[in-house]
Amino acid sequence: MRRTTFHRASLATATLLLLAGCGSQSGSDGKGSGAVSPSPTASRPGTSASPSPSASGSSGGCTPLTSELTGADSGRTYCLAADGTFRITLTGTEQRPWKKIAEAGDTGALKPMNYGIMLRGGDAGAAYQAIAAGTVTLTSTRPLCAEPTAPGQVSCKGIQEWHVTVKVG
Repeated sequence: MRRTTFHRASLATATLLLLAGCGSQSGSDGKGSGAVSPSPTASRPGTSASPSPSASGSSGGCTPLTSELTGADSGRTYCLAADGTFRITLTGTEQRPWKKIAEAGDTGALKPMNYGIMLRGGDAGAAYQAIAAGTVTLTSTRPLCAEPTAPGQVSCKGIQEWHVTVKVG
């Protein structure tokens, strides 16, 4: 009797861990904000680290945007002065590729520029110059799990979303 209970408990635990591993969620606020953990980003030669938001130096609920945004910057709001420029680099994989970065809102506030480097398969990138006052939301998505490559493999339909808001003015 004991042995059967142990196997059932082990099976239930293994199943739960398997299902949770595909789309784990975390929040740095300790409340479980529901945001999907961003993919790790690799630093590339010639690029600077992404800005980190801080209470000092932020104005009007946004962080000054200095040079580059990565997957770790999702969900934040940034301020950018007119004629300012920035790049976005989202590091993905060929099995879990990021979609092209989309713009919404006052799209005339940002002018797309040449990104300047070639991206690996699965990555997404964009570069912009601020040309007019306005607020733009930039977004991209990718699958949480790779597509199965053989019959009988597990798949999931979860989507990881990346988005930032840029206030130009």
